[in-house]
Amino acid sequence: MGHVATANRLAELLRIIGRGPTLSRSLTQDEAVEAMGGILGGHADPVQTGALLLLLRYRGETPAELAGFAVAARQRLRLNLSDLGITLDWPSYADRHRQQPWFLLSARLLAAGGIRILIHGVEGATGSDYASTRPALAALGITPARDRAAVAADLDRQGCAYVGLEDLCPEVDALLGLRPLLGVRTVVNSFVRALNPAAAPAQMQGVFHPPYRSLQADAARLLGQPRSAVFKGGGGEAQRNPLKACAVAHVQDGQIIDQSWPALLPDVDHRWRDEDLDPRRIRALWQGEIDEAAPVAAVTGTAAIALALTGRVATPTEAQALADRLWHRRLPLPG
Repeated sequence: MGHVATANRLAELLRIIGRGPTLSRSLTQDEAVEAMGGILGGHADPVQTGALLLLLRYRGETPAELAGFAVAARQRLRLNLSDLGITLDWPSYADRHRQQPWFLLSARLLAAGGIRILIHGVEGATGSDYASTRPALAALGITPARDRAAVAADLDRQGCAYVGLEDLCPEVDALLGLRPLLGVRTVVNSFVRALNPAAAPAQMQGVFHPPYRSLQADAARLLGQPRSAVFKGGGGEAQRNPLKACAVAHVQDGQIIDQSWPALLPDVDHRWRDEDLDPRRIRALWQGEIDEAAPVAAVTGTAAIALALTGRVATPTEAQALADRLWHRRLPLPG
C-alpha cells in the first residue's frame, strides 16, 4: 500500500475511534496492527500520529488495541533473538522513579540460578530526584548489547542481557520520544511492555496504576503469551514493594488468575522512597557493603514472583524461601 493510500486508510481508522461517544468504537486487533504498522512504516502524517496517540490517551486503550500495536511493533524488530533460549522477558520502561531499580539485582539473582533473562528499555531521566535503569546497570558492569552477537555473549557470560529500544525498534523509540511534545504518556508506554522481542515463554510486567494490571494481562492473553506476571511496581517497573501486599495478574495458558502476595515487611511505614539515588548503591547492596531491609526484601520479593512464574516453585511461600536462599548464596561481582 502506497504512502497516500496508507494515510487515507489511517484517516478511516481515526474516524472509527474519534467520531464521538455514540458513533465511535475501539479498533479491532487487526485494525490496530494496520494503524500502528502505517505509523511505524513512516506512512502517517505527523498530525495523524499525534491524533491517534492523544485520542487513545483520552479514551483509554483496549486489550485488543494494545495487542495489535505490539504485533505491529514486533514486525519491525531489528534483532532476531528468538533462538537464544531466553526464559524470561523483563521490560523496563519507567523513565523516572524515586526508588533505585533494585529489580536489577532480582534479575541478577535469577540469572545466577539458571534463568536466562532479557531486559530491554530506554534511557531514563537522571539527577538528584530520579533514578534510572542504565546507570544502575553500568554500576553492575552490564552495558547495553547493540546487536545479536553481543546479546548472546552476555547471556552466556552472565545469564542476562540488556538491549535498548533504540536498537530493538528505533521507530517505537521515536514514538516514546514524543512525550515532551504531547505532554503526557501515551499508549506507546503500554504496548512497549508487551513487546517481548525474544519470544520468551515468561514475562514480568510492571504497571503504573492498578487498572493497567488487567489491561496488560488481557493483552498478554490475546498475544498468546504462555506466562506473564503483571503487577503495580515502583515507578511502573516490575519491582515489588515489600511493605505492601502485591496483587498480581498471572497469565497462564490463556487464563488470568488473580494472586495476592503478602507484604514482606508489614510493620514498616508503607511510604518508601530511597533518599540516596546514587546507582553505586545497587552494587553495594549486592556486595554486602550496605544492608537495608526494604531494598533486600524488594530484591528477593520480586525474584520470588519470577521464580513462581517460571515454574521453579509451586507456591508464594516456596518462592520466597528459594529467593532468600539464592540471596544468601550469591557470589561477589567481579571487579
